[in-house]
Amino acid sequence: MALDNVKVYRKKLCPYGQHAVDLLRKKGIAFEDHLFADTNEEQAFKINHQVQTTPQIFIDGERIGGYSDLANKLQVAPQNAKKSSSSYWPVITVFAVCLLMAIATQTELRGFMGFSLCVLACLKIMDLTAFIKGFVQYDLLAKKLPVYAKVYPLVELLVGLSLLAKQLPIVFGAMALVVGFIGAVSIIKSVYIDKLNLNCACVGGNSKVPLGFLSLTENLAMIFMGTIMLL
Repeated sequence: MALDNVKVYRKKLCPYGQHAVDLLRKKGIAFEDHLFADTNEEQAFKINHQVQTTPQIFIDGERIGGYSDLANKLQVAPQNAKKSSSSYWPVITVFAVCLLMAIATQTELRGFMGFSLCVLACLKIMDLTAFIKGFVQYDLLAKKLPVYAKVYPLVELLVGLSLLAKQLPIVFGAMALVVGFIGAVSIIKSVYIDKLNLNCACVGGNSKVPLGFLSLTENLAMIFMGTIMLL
């Protein structure tokens, strides 16, 4: 199907926007891909065009709608961008297992936090690319300094190991405080101020854990344990 002057307006990591550009490429249709620089630009676009969601696709200056509308116009079945519903079960499972490990090894709170941080770091490292994609959507430092997202799981792992080994508490306690503070502020801004509906990358980038209270708890725990390590 020949389509002229196609423009796609989307967020960089939006799954529906990615499906839209993938479909256009698959069909060999040339298009202009406009990525919103930030939330403010996206909101201004929505107000200007009187729409509630993005992505939005325009053909010859006429808005045809989002990804599903594009798929229907090209006479293909739209894909589901979200194959499963959000759930807190993955992070609850991690904490429950780590609690049992701490009880079994009689390491109490220090063991629970150490095991939890190590397991969470492992889940992030297993698919680092997916973690980075999810993490940069809400972490304030990772947005400005993408390399921070790459080293975050390693820092988390080292803090966890330091807790378990009781080694270098000053160094890793300071790390825990800084990382926990940045994470807590980022989540508060994204969830409670900007009202963004995002998934948390705390148990890996492909998880469907909603960004919210449990995610904030992980960072507050980092701050707490960092403080304990420094005392």
